[in-house]
Amino acid sequence: MTWTTRPRSEGAGSLSYWRSGNGPPLVLIHGVGLQAEAWSAIAPVLAQHFTVFAVDMPGHGHSPLEAASGLSDYTERFLAFAEAQDEPVAVAGHSMGAMIALDMAVQAPDRVQSVAALNAIYRRTAEAAAAVQARAAGLTASRIADPGATLMRWFGPSPIGSDVSAAAACRVWLTDVSPAGYAAAYSVFSHFDGPDDDVLRALVPNALFQTGAHDPNSTPQMSQAMAGLAPHGQAVIVEDAAHMMPMTHPSAVSNALLSTFRNKEGIV
Repeated sequence: MTWTTRPRSEGAGSLSYWRSGNGPPLVLIHGVGLQAEAWSAIAPVLAQHFTVFAVDMPGHGHSPLEAASGLSDYTERFLAFAEAQDEPVAVAGHSMGAMIALDMAVQAPDRVQSVAALNAIYRRTAEAAAAVQARAAGLTASRIADPGATLMRWFGPSPIGSDVSAAAACRVWLTDVSPAGYAAAYSVFSHFDGPDDDVLRALVPNALFQTGAHDPNSTPQMSQAMAGLAPHGQAVIVEDAAHMMPMTHPSAVSNALLSTFRNKEGIV
């Protein structure tokens, strides 16, 4: 798999994106430190059924950070992007992107018809919360640290097979990302502990919660707990995957997304 940078357009919310396919709109939101190309492995399958919008998060890729400092700021801009489409959208987010996707579904159920939270967090342990907040506190708006420790958490010490190219692409993105954009997003990510239980119970759209069995930070138990609270929630665990599941296990992710989004009346 090659992770070639694609030409961008600018959409509502001052968000840059690339687009492929035809059909109902599907918005894809990547995680902290990445960019829209993180969806390149699954986009060809999804584009057979949807108009796929792979969007750069604020402060990442070609999207300006502007004043994004809290989760609501990120959600507001993605809702503006969604509202610019001619019909309700399906939304899938990975890691921090999952936070934004779920918040969009809560804030605008009339605009978000189905939602997928991939490798999402929910109720971190005290130890995990302390570790991620310590990493956030060590970031600056002027310099990007060596991404080695991040890649180790995502891929392990010795990536093999397709993970090698995915890890190499992530290294480039983590090195090139705006330091201010990365620090702002990671601060939000580190201090958010997942949706409130009442929010999940009130979730209207079909909701997929998918993660890897070997993801130590976005654990299967987190996805299962969220799915159990959401009225139309489903948990799918990929047995041999870890945190970068959309890049390393594209078939498992695209199949789960199609199953969820195509089961929602009116999407396909």
